[in-house]
Parts: sequence; C-alpha cells; structure tokens
Amino acid sequence: MARQLRLSLGRPGERSRDQFVVGPSNRQAVASLDAWPGWHGGALALIGPQGCGKSHLAGAWAKAAGAVALDRAAPDLELAARAPALLEDVDRGVPAEALFHLINIAARPGAGLLMTARRAPAAWTAELPDLRSRLNALQIAEIEAPDDEVLEGVLRRFFRERHIRPPEGVYPYLLRRMERSIPDAAEMVRRLDEAGDDQWKPVTRALARQILEAGEDG
Repeated sequence: MARQLRLSLGRPGERSRDQFVVGPSNRQAVASLDAWPGWHGGALALIGPQGCGKSHLAGAWAKAAGAVALDRAAPDLELAARAPALLEDVDRGVPAEALFHLINIAARPGAGLLMTARRAPAAWTAELPDLRSRLNALQIAEIEAPDDEVLEGVLRRFFRERHIRPPEGVYPYLLRRMERSIPDAAEMVRRLDEAGDDQWKPVTRALARQILEAGEDG
C-alpha cells in the first residue's frame, strides 16, 4: 500500500535555476551567466559535453532575462533585436549570415545572445571571414562533465522529487558505477523507482546493483 500511495505523488517537472546543482565542474560557467547583462559584446557561448546541464542552465537564464528562444535553422532577427535571445546547439549549424547578424545585434541596448554548443566557437563552421572574427572574439563559459559533487546533488534531487529516501550508501555506490551525465542520473533514478514499484522493494544498494547489471546485460 505504501508503494501505491507514493505512486500517486508528483513526478519531475520543469527545471528552474534554484534546482541547478552547482559544483566544481560548472561553478565558473554559472558565474558567467549570472554576470548578465555584463557580457562582452552582449553575447556568451555556453559550451560543454552532452548531458552536462547546458540546456537547464540556459533555460533558467532565458526565463530570468525574459529571453526568446530562436529557431536554429531560421533565426528571427527582428525578434532578437527586441529582446535577449537564446540559440541552442549552434555547432550543429546556423545560417552563417544570420549568426553574424545575431552577434552584432546582441551588442545593442535591450538585446543580448546566449548560445549553447558542445564545441568551442573556434570549431564552429564559419563560411564568412567576418563571422570567424566574431566567433573568435566571443566570451565563453564552459561546463565540464559532471563531477561527483554535481552528480550526487542531482541524484538527491531526482530521488527527492520522486519521494524516495535511499540509504546513504546508495550514493557512493552509484557514483562509482553509473554513466557520468545528468540525463543518465535521471534515467537511473527512474529505473530504480519503477523497479522498486514493480518488485515491492525499497531502493537499496542491492536494487541498484540489479539495475546496473541489467543495464550491462542489455
């Protein structure tokens, strides 16, 4: 019955700035975003590997700054001229001329531009020489792969959101064995939650071992 009652409670929803776990791997990047609107030229490139929390942090900045999200394939320059703008996954391709104009627009009063990417601007495709010079001058904030402090923090948050209180020993056990990304942490907690419900078991190291072994077999 206790498991059934817990099933009726809420599940994770929208991520906010106060939910973002700060640690050595992302502290400098967080400070750079918090320095808005003091970015050099009004633009900032937020870079880091997949699953490090870029979209979470960028989305929280956009909400706080009243920024608009732009379509990477066809950015709306007029929209970007009226409010700060967020452009994600820039290294996956943005029309060169549009990106050049967006960076220029970012320096205007009331504008601004946050770009996310896995790679640094120096590695972005730049068909226009003037765009290359703009990219080389961009201010950069880098998030590294999540460290243990960040991963433990997000695991605790994901468990808390599901109203689960595992024994303390579960955390170091998972940290030594799980994949090093925030989406993987969320998936691990989801699988533990569902396995516990299905088997009427509490979330323990034994259940964590079962889930990890099942993942290896899969």
